[in-house]
Amino acid sequence: MAKPLAASKKVMKNYLSELLTEELPELEKQPENLKKKSNEIIENKRLETLLKNVNVEIDVAVEPLHSPNCDTKHESKRTLIKSKKEFVEKKEVELTADKTNDDFIAKTPKSYRQGDFQALFFDVAGLTIAVPLIELGGIHKVEKSTPLMGKPDWFKGVMLYRDEKVNVVDTALWVMPEKCDEKLKNSLNYQYIIMLSDSSWGLMAENLVDTVVLKQNDVKWLDTSIKRPWLAGLVKDKMCALLNVEALIQLLNEGSAIN
Repeated sequence: MAKPLAASKKVMKNYLSELLTEELPELEKQPENLKKKSNEIIENKRLETLLKNVNVEIDVAVEPLHSPNCDTKHESKRTLIKSKKEFVEKKEVELTADKTNDDFIAKTPKSYRQGDFQALFFDVAGLTIAVPLIELGGIHKVEKSTPLMGKPDWFKGVMLYRDEKVNVVDTALWVMPEKCDEKLKNSLNYQYIIMLSDSSWGLMAENLVDTVVLKQNDVKWLDTSIKRPWLAGLVKDKMCALLNVEALIQLLNEGSAIN
């Protein structure tokens, strides 16, 4: 049993790297020594120090996306928009984004796109995925979920947490449906639910790896990723995906798969 499991995880570990480098050909593949180091990080026992009680919701101070001063004073607008032409162009872009449902490009800048920010790294089938901490809605322990008829395969079911319904996503099946054969499904050991912002959606995770402070140049940002709107960027030294939580929630609400 050990060899098939190890082989499956090796295939899964290479999958996200292939998926990302398809869109980012300029990035080199992860060196072998970094892969081994990543494995060691994933396998260590830092879970106890990372979260003493995973059933407790994580409170995150969310900074407002808009400054009230910019909305009340024409002088501040003049400082941001130097000419009438720029103002018109800016408004045209905003109107286009409002009218286009398929365009997942953020209408307002993300707070974590300025300066350093923290991200939570979690593990699924040998893959490491990151979510900005400011967009983390909480972490719950996996409990029994009730499947619903007519839902996609990746919809695990509805789990009750403090009388609230959580829509549980089988992360491996959503991220890599074509790779999830029966052997892989049976090998998954989901333990946690990673809640997405203030939505009712939660991603299943096998392990919580760590929380890391990232600098802007630690990430290869994909601001206009129409092909993969759920992907905010690539954490370069770890070769893992940084989730665009807002776009991912929209995809899940629409019942859309990764493709």
